[in-house]
Amino acid sequence: MIYFTKYAEQKFDFLNAHKVYIRKEAVERALLLPEKRGKVGEFLSAEREGVKVIYQTEAKLQKIITFYPV
Repeated sequence: MIYFTKYAEQKFDFLNAHKVYIRKEAVERALLLPEKRGKVGEFLSAEREGVKVIYQTEAKLQKIITFYPV
């Protein structure tokens, strides 16, 4: 299951205000089918189609901390 933190949910509005449009589906696709995987500090990262997702895994839950265009 994928869970967006409150900060990640607010990030859509923040990016839209700056004319950067990323859809929720693109973030989920980057997480589920990444072209690259890595680690950022204590968190995991996944990247696909110009979107980088920072997340952590807790049991069967993948919690999206943040995301941004790359």
